[in-house]
Amino acid sequence: QVQLVESGGGLVQPGGSLRLSCAASKFFSLSAMGWYRQAPGKQRDFVAGITSGGSTYYRNSVKGRFTISRDNALKTVYLQMNSLKPEDTAVYYCNKDPPRPQNWGQGTQVTVSS
Repeated sequence: QVQLVESGGGLVQPGGSLRLSCAASKFFSLSAMGWYRQAPGKQRDFVAGITSGGSTYYRNSVKGRFTISRDNALKTVYLQMNSLKPEDTAVYYCNKDPPRPQNWGQGTQVTVSS
């Protein structure tokens, strides 16, 4: 079982930027990884994914604003979020893609508000 620790969240004004990090406890370069988010009262949704080869894919609402990347040597996945909107407010999690229930961590809170 891999442990995933998310960090980098915070409070930001609309139009601002944040960079999230996800550190894995084990070797994961062969796995597709994803970022997910859960807003209050809503289900957890897929946000962005990256294959082992570095190909990326996004949900439509974040295309052009968010960028996922990975550093296999550091066992870390990143999510650069630009032009943030209030509707991006959520707890953000990373996991494999597709996600493994046993891998969910604590997540990191992102709040977009003026």
